[in-house]
Amino acid sequence: MENKSKYSACTSILIGRKASIDGTIMIGRNEDAKSAWPKHFVVRPKNYITNHFKSTDNEFEIDLPATSAKYTATPEWTDKFGVFEEDGINEFNVAMSATESAYSNIRVLASDPLVEAGITEEAMVTVVLPFIHSAREGVQRLGKIIEAHGTNESNGILFADNQEAWYIETVGGHYWAAQRIPDDCYAVVANQISIQEIDFADSDNFMTHPKLQQFVTENQLNPSPGTFNFRNIFGTHDASDAVYNTPRVWYGHRMFSASQMDDEQPESDTLPFLMKPDQLLSIDDAQNYLSSHFQGTQFDPLGSGNNSDKRKYRPISLAKTQESHVLQMNREPVNLHWLSLGVSAESVYVPFYAEINDTPLRYQRGKQQYNVNSEYWNYKLVGVLVDAHLDHFWKPMTDLQTQINTHLREMLKNADSELETNADSREAYLTDKSTEMAEYASTAYRNFARQLITESTDLSLLNFKTDANL
Repeated sequence: MENKSKYSACTSILIGRKASIDGTIMIGRNEDAKSAWPKHFVVRPKNYITNHFKSTDNEFEIDLPATSAKYTATPEWTDKFGVFEEDGINEFNVAMSATESAYSNIRVLASDPLVEAGITEEAMVTVVLPFIHSAREGVQRLGKIIEAHGTNESNGILFADNQEAWYIETVGGHYWAAQRIPDDCYAVVANQISIQEIDFADSDNFMTHPKLQQFVTENQLNPSPGTFNFRNIFGTHDASDAVYNTPRVWYGHRMFSASQMDDEQPESDTLPFLMKPDQLLSIDDAQNYLSSHFQGTQFDPLGSGNNSDKRKYRPISLAKTQESHVLQMNREPVNLHWLSLGVSAESVYVPFYAEINDTPLRYQRGKQQYNVNSEYWNYKLVGVLVDAHLDHFWKPMTDLQTQINTHLREMLKNADSELETNADSREAYLTDKSTEMAEYASTAYRNFARQLITESTDLSLLNFKTDANL
């Protein structure tokens, strides 16, 4: 078996409650690592986590509290190389998504090297989410773990609850900083250190390692004394950033804040971390961003641009996306864990209520080889079949996505409205309704796959049209 790549090259979005159309807070991310590496979707019951964790990814281990909260998670199909639970919402209505891989510059790494046995992406959700009661507490818990145990990676981690969203970035082996997303702002992040100016006097909106300033001063790391731009001090600014990372941020700003872009270019290394949207953002906007591939520009790999432009930049949704999620908080009557398995551009986001007690069996199945009974492989199969004949199948697929998305939202609205009459069996009711929505989307995709296979039989290069006069 081939191991999962060391770093996941993801894309993230965070939306404050006053920047959203319905007052919800959203954090979302594409988990991008391998093109055939199934994810499962599970509910970890209360006290699922024991009082000690030992990683199978590296030598990291940590003692844990005696009790743990229930939470949703999307672990790997195997824990041989680590659990990689990645995203979830716990019973205290705290959401977490980990991680957005990033990179510290060589000056930082020379002063504070990565710790081989430190915490990594694979363990973060498992040792943090079950033990926190707020987004702010999540930042604090993870920060203390990094200070005490170190980390073997530079990462960005998303937290949210019903009041606020936070983004924390780790740099070097032990240092970190976090910023609260202003209520009227959003942020899109793409594999870079992104936090900019830090106000150390503003504890409501910033948290950091207690000795962060001292570390920077003692090691002469700040290229612009008199300011404290976290990105400039700790991040990278190389050619790979220009073609791999910043274009994805540029495209998010193009989607949501076009009137404010001025001369922003895809390869700019000064794109703002925080932006105000031109208009209020919906769950559809968050999902459309995470499913995008530079549509409407010459850089779309599926567009009509020349081959050089079409392959110039790394798109947001791509073949290596294992799953994509948007965790929607501060939502009435129940928060939602939206999950798209496989390539988000070729899949659909299914809403699961945060308070469910189980997930459909199809979401708990699937290994590295294709399995007809696995939900991950159901959505991946459609993508593979569409990719083989884009001209024939892309439009029918997007039509199906629109149909499914419309009906899912109708089902969700009806389920919301009937919740009060099912209050005595709330958890069971929410589980049943989530399962119904998942099964509707699953069945539609399975039927579509059958249609694609059938129609593909007449699209072989060995086909030949006989002259009607012969």
